[in-house]
Amino acid sequence: MLNQKKQRFQSYKYLAVCLLCGCLWCGSARAQAASPPSVSAQSAALLVADTGEFLFEKNAYQQQGMASTTKIMTSLLAIEEGTPNRVITATDAMVRVEGTSIGLRAGDRITLRNLVYGMLLESGNDAANATAIAIAGSVNEFAQRMNLRAREIGMKNTHFVTPSGLDHAEHYSCAHDMALLGAEAIQNPEFASICATKSIRVAYGNPEYLRTLSNHNRLLSAYDGCIGIKTGFTKKSGRCLVSAAKRDGVTLIAVTLNAPNDWADHKNLFDYGFSIVESIQLDDRFSGFQLPVVGGVSSQVPVECAITPNYPATSTPSEIRREILLEPFLYAPVDQGQLVGEARYYQGDHLIACVPLETACAVENIKVPIQHEAPQKEQGLWEKIKEWFLTHIMRREVQDG
Repeated sequence: MLNQKKQRFQSYKYLAVCLLCGCLWCGSARAQAASPPSVSAQSAALLVADTGEFLFEKNAYQQQGMASTTKIMTSLLAIEEGTPNRVITATDAMVRVEGTSIGLRAGDRITLRNLVYGMLLESGNDAANATAIAIAGSVNEFAQRMNLRAREIGMKNTHFVTPSGLDHAEHYSCAHDMALLGAEAIQNPEFASICATKSIRVAYGNPEYLRTLSNHNRLLSAYDGCIGIKTGFTKKSGRCLVSAAKRDGVTLIAVTLNAPNDWADHKNLFDYGFSIVESIQLDDRFSGFQLPVVGGVSSQVPVECAITPNYPATSTPSEIRREILLEPFLYAPVDQGQLVGEARYYQGDHLIACVPLETACAVENIKVPIQHEAPQKEQGLWEKIKEWFLTHIMRREVQDG
């Protein structure tokens, strides 16, 4: 799962240089000494977000209702529309929905961003309905988009019918799939920022006025490192929770479905996960790596990692190899921090990390002196008479033919 900066490399063409560097890491992973946690949930899962490794599963593929954790998908699709300031005028169809609400009425004006706040903090079903109809024209059309996005994420045991998570016979998921969704969503910076917000004042209505929206996720205050994501509850589905926590460079996603004691379940899952996962710093030494520069004051420019490469590991890795992908050369001028390639780290054939590479300094153009023409010498009197005479005599000869 690459962040936006890393994704910029997908359009580059590289000159590949493979380095078999043995074990390229610093430090040692923790031993797996902790016992798997006991949870009250009917279904549960614990995922390392950056690697996709599941650390714990209980009935993780069992189809279950997921209640308002559905709004993770609805919010993600709303954010991916890329029009957060779009103003939506609520219709009767948008607000005609049961359950939790942010108090929308027909005729109210609200931005798409504030609808996302309404979904992820207050779990407003009216906000979810309004989002679906505004984006796709109808709830059914939006559900098709939800299912398409779910397939892209790899959610093979999930089917969406409603944008809010209200119970429906054909609306279901499983703990495994919801963990994948949580990991996908938390990679989006705007989603991550909103779901980590404890409370916010936003304006909407007709006329607009300020309201306070408060997050229902208690773990944001009760667990050190919690960064979101979403609660859910219906009588049929029970208490549902998808949460994320980050410590020392390791991000974990925990999911419980139908959990009588979900807050305690998630604390136990996170404690277990952080006890067995350690962020290992990979080799970021690039001394000697120089890219050729054409037309610069220097013929080469050094390369370095744009970010520190880390790998969340549950055990000491046996061997890690590094593959360097770089542009073959650069044209001056070159900026410091200019993206020029990436370093890929593999354990066996498995890609475990991908880190952007950038220039370590700037290289200016060679300044070529401007060539000026020498000024013409002013003609003397005799030269002027001679030129006049020759010009007029030649002209007369031409005319006389």
